[in-house]
Amino acid sequence: GLVHLSPPRNVTLLSKDFDMVLTWAPGEGSPPDATYTVRYESQEHMGKWKKVRHCKNIHSTSCNLTCVIPNFYIKFRARVKAVSGQLHSPWVESQFKEYHLDVELAPPVLNVNVGEDVMHVNAAFPLASCVESLSWMYDFDLWEAGSENKKQYRNIFRKKTVIINTTALRGNYCLNARSSIQSIDFKHSKFSQPVCMLLNHKG
Repeated sequence: GLVHLSPPRNVTLLSKDFDMVLTWAPGEGSPPDATYTVRYESQEHMGKWKKVRHCKNIHSTSCNLTCVIPNFYIKFRARVKAVSGQLHSPWVESQFKEYHLDVELAPPVLNVNVGEDVMHVNAAFPLASCVESLSWMYDFDLWEAGSENKKQYRNIFRKKTVIINTTALRGNYCLNARSSIQSIDFKHSKFSQPVCMLLNHKG
């Protein structure tokens, strides 16, 4: 008879939008009631696989490990197995990743407040609480619609608001932003979609 379930396939540790997530596909011929259990180990404590409380006997085929990682500057990997009744599959391991070096950034959401002769700009990041303390920054560009001439604002701390005097700006102006973090050198997300607005529009 069948002693083992077939193991999960395509087990991948991937970073997306500031998070570190383990993903996999069900093994071949996997029963619909199969559940999955995830563990992880860090290079600090090789051979010591730790349990992940929120990813024990789950039906989903992914597990968010962002806030489980004890140290953002050390490589770690994860493994997953399938369980169905008395049967279980062998564990399948992912590759090693380090959060700080491998994190994939998403563009931030720009908040723009236009007052009289002044514009306040800041960025919102969809961050997990455990990575709030890392030194996230954002860059943004400001330009008149249709012009190639962009004014660049760089390396602004995540929680800082930039105040721009708009007295001399007249017409349709656009802004877009990207996230950045300094690892070995600066790492950036793609730029967000532009946000455009009319400034000092008379009539």
